[in-house]
Amino acid sequence: MDSCTFTGHRQIKDLDYALLDRVILNLVKSGCARFLCGMAKGFDLAAAESVLGVKKQGYSAELVACIPCETQSESYSSADRARYERILDNCSEVVVLSENYYNGCMHVRDRFMVDNSDVVLCYLREKSGGTFYTVNYASKLGKKIIEL
Repeated sequence: MDSCTFTGHRQIKDLDYALLDRVILNLVKSGCARFLCGMAKGFDLAAAESVLGVKKQGYSAELVACIPCETQSESYSSADRARYERILDNCSEVVVLSENYYNGCMHVRDRFMVDNSDVVLCYLREKSGGTFYTVNYASKLGKKIIEL
């Protein structure tokens, strides 16, 4: 288990951040060294910050930003955009999948991340939307899924 993808809702209602930190630390201790993040508001950014926290503790982990289009953060609030930029500055790698936004570019990003990961760490509370789609895609490919 070398790599992990994050997927989760943009609106976080009941996420246990301490549990998120423990799960990521356990993944790192189990040999997971590469974390792919879609950089969406909500769960993605929280999980990215958790990986960066583990790195600050001295553990080896790569954070890879998988950006669906160059304009992803344009609609973010100034606070969310600053958070986004701070995380990007600390990523080991940045993959931009499209120069421009188009209908479906988020699904392309999600499939890219799942295709390049062994495990999917998800925050799934709804039976529709991008997170639901991504978890189902990962399940069809036989990926290990950890649901918070």
